[in-house]
Amino acid sequence: MHPIPHRFPKTALAWLLCAMAGSASAHDTWFERLPSAKPGELRLALGTGNRFPVHEFGVGAASLRASGCRANTLNASVGPLKTVRETPTALIVRAQSATTAAVTCWAQQQPFEVEIAPPIVETYFKEINAPQALRTAWAEMRARGITWKERYSKHARIELPGQRGGSAQPTGMAMDVLLQSGLQAVRVGDALVFQVLRDGEPLPGLAVELHSNQSPIGFWKQTDAQGRVSFAPPLAGRWVLRGTDLRLSTTEPDTWESRFVTLAFEVASP
Repeated sequence: MHPIPHRFPKTALAWLLCAMAGSASAHDTWFERLPSAKPGELRLALGTGNRFPVHEFGVGAASLRASGCRANTLNASVGPLKTVRETPTALIVRAQSATTAAVTCWAQQQPFEVEIAPPIVETYFKEINAPQALRTAWAEMRARGITWKERYSKHARIELPGQRGGSAQPTGMAMDVLLQSGLQAVRVGDALVFQVLRDGEPLPGLAVELHSNQSPIGFWKQTDAQGRVSFAPPLAGRWVLRGTDLRLSTTEPDTWESRFVTLAFEVASP
């Protein structure tokens, strides 16, 4: 087993130990809407898992670099996500929303560092649908006896429809996904358009998977020159768009950098 950095957080450690045991290496973090009995309150769970829709590991509130909620109306202000409690599988947060408009909530975690064994790297590549260029680069590194070292960060967003839709706006996260086709209630068969952003700019050529809580089968797409993918959901329920931008560091030799991003949304019956 590789040494674990002393600054490694408990939630990331849990994922690492799971990965070392042979589980899937992709470790997405996403939002789930929870019921709330309080008028005007939004309650969400932010957790990490090897496969949507099951949260397996919690997220520490102290690990959040940025977070918030915003109604998608003209001149809407950003409200805080307040911690309710930390559980073993998710961070429970809440926000106030006295609006009938659609609401966007998001969270970006601080970067973490990890080392993983070669067999796990192969599983990781499969889980994120890595392109051949990354596999070739890793093969060259392995031939030189290099250990996989990675610095990763997590970015999660959720769209909560309201009586009024609105247009998706960037949140300022380092990785983001906009539901460009509008934030009105989504129904089965609707033509949806998503745009993936990195540092506020469209990210082309990224493999993303759209996954439903109603099926074990996901749908892989690749973003076009404008960072966009189109999709018509065939099932009602909870959905997530997930993607991982993995690349070699431009500042640290033989080190990988990755940004994980998820967009959670709901699809209603026709």
